[in-house]
Amino acid sequence: MIKPRLDTLLERADSHYAAVLMAAKRARQINSYYHNLGEGTFDEYPPPMVDTSSKNYLKIALDEIAAGKIGYRYRG
Repeated sequence: MIKPRLDTLLERADSHYAAVLMAAKRARQINSYYHNLGEGTFDEYPPPMVDTSSKNYLKIALDEIAAGKIGYRYRG
C-alpha cells in the first residue's frame, strides 16, 4: 500500500499530473541536497522538511506534499 494515500496527495494538487511533477522535482532537489552535503556546499537546495526514517527521496517528497510543506502554481 502506498503511503501517503493518493487521495491525501490530491487534496494538495488538482490532478495526478501535478502531484507527479511536484514529487519528481522535489525528489531531485533532495537528491542534490544530499549530494552537495558531502561536498560541503548545501546553500542552494533546502533540506527535507519532514521527519522521516525513509532514505528514498521520492517517499520523502511525497510525505512533504501530504504534510502541505510544498505547493505549486501554474505559470501564466
